[in-house]
Amino acid sequence: MSFKIAIIGAGSVGFTKKLFTDILCVPEFSDIEFALTDLSEHNLQMIKAILDRIVEANRLPTKVTATTDRRKALEGARYVISCVRVGGLEAYADDIRIPLKYGIDQCVGDTICAGGILYGQRNIPVILDFCKDIRELAEPGAKFLNYANPMAMNTWAAIEYGKVDTVGLCHGVQHGAEQIAEVLGAKSHSDLDYVCSGINHQTWFIDLRLNGRRIGKDELIAAFEAHPVYSQQEKLRIDVLKRFGVYSTESNGHLSEYLPWYRKRPDEITRWIDMSDWIHGETGGYLRYSTETRNWFETEYPQFLEAASKPLDASKRSNEHASHILEALETNRVYRGHFNVKNTGIITNLPQDAIIESPGFVDRFGINMASGITLPEACAATCISSINVQRMSVHAAISGDIDLLKLAVLHDPLVGAVSTPEEVWQMVDEMVVAQARWLPQYAEAVPAAKERLSKSKVKTRDWAGAARRNVRSIEELRAEKTALKQAG
Repeated sequence: MSFKIAIIGAGSVGFTKKLFTDILCVPEFSDIEFALTDLSEHNLQMIKAILDRIVEANRLPTKVTATTDRRKALEGARYVISCVRVGGLEAYADDIRIPLKYGIDQCVGDTICAGGILYGQRNIPVILDFCKDIRELAEPGAKFLNYANPMAMNTWAAIEYGKVDTVGLCHGVQHGAEQIAEVLGAKSHSDLDYVCSGINHQTWFIDLRLNGRRIGKDELIAAFEAHPVYSQQEKLRIDVLKRFGVYSTESNGHLSEYLPWYRKRPDEITRWIDMSDWIHGETGGYLRYSTETRNWFETEYPQFLEAASKPLDASKRSNEHASHILEALETNRVYRGHFNVKNTGIITNLPQDAIIESPGFVDRFGINMASGITLPEACAATCISSINVQRMSVHAAISGDIDLLKLAVLHDPLVGAVSTPEEVWQMVDEMVVAQARWLPQYAEAVPAAKERLSKSKVKTRDWAGAARRNVRSIEELRAEKTALKQAG
């Protein structure tokens, strides 16, 4: 087979390498072309050198190109994969820093809450540019695979306004299932069957079966509470399981910022999170992790390049959806996964216009979703709160209506649990002014926002958050990796 895959945001080096090696684990795909594009020439050249080394080491005919000209990369592409972060770590730092001044403590800040909403405002205009280019330059009927967060907002904009065949992809369901299989003592992950449905990062395991035997709420609670690690790392998640009756896909840290109950006061935050790793609730945890990862890669690049000389091992193909979807579409080997698409009767008790995440099957005919799923009422209620925020956020990003943007942030569950309307109005003004270079749709609103900020009497505070850690140096990271290697 011969076709072209364009990867936008390919400078996300580690993730691009994973997608690349996964796809090349499909035997029929050895002769395809990968067109890498990114704003950073430096990052592009680093990842191209790694991928070229993989191709050379495995004696493959695969073609790899790299360009900062996105339109050139998209010419003739059958598949387009996006893993962009508009504004990079600089804008992301503001997504965490500014809300903290108003008492809003986020672990990740990339889905909803104040940070995720502003992230969406930066991404959506760019997503629509991608879609325009895809319509004009890619193969007719090209499929757009979006990995970028905020997943639901980006996918919503691409489908509704970009008019491109789009699916949103995430690995939260797979990771949650791996946890459940472990606590239940499954010999293999394949022993666990499940139906998981909801919206991205708020998806619920509504049916669990281990070797065909249905697993109930009480058995699952007991299994998690008995686990020596997860019982400490997932305290909030287990509490939600007890109250809702079903387990959520998302980590302790992710889930904590989508709900109004667990991060509303500093003492409550420290009660529910775990600091053994960033993903369990640390303030700005993913920002710290991302910064350290970037610094580590820049410093240790020669080692990454050397590792690329190893033979490909199909047994190490990851459970990221992209390669499996492409394999099913091109070879008709059926793949079952969980995908982000527009709700059209798929989940009966969520809005029809929402982007939902739910089971589907892929073959030559496309992605075929299982319809008629009904969520438990509490799960649906929680999802609907987020969907309402997502809808307003998308419409604000499209229209450049700063008042609608403020209403979207005001209705966010965690923001509403922490901040007053006056604080929200000022916080949004401050975030839009700070990120103006990435928010072209708000250009006309920025001068008035600056004027309001100059006259505002809303008090803020210099607060690092309830559980903040400093970014570690390369020396500290190296020492930690050495210690872990010795202990292992």
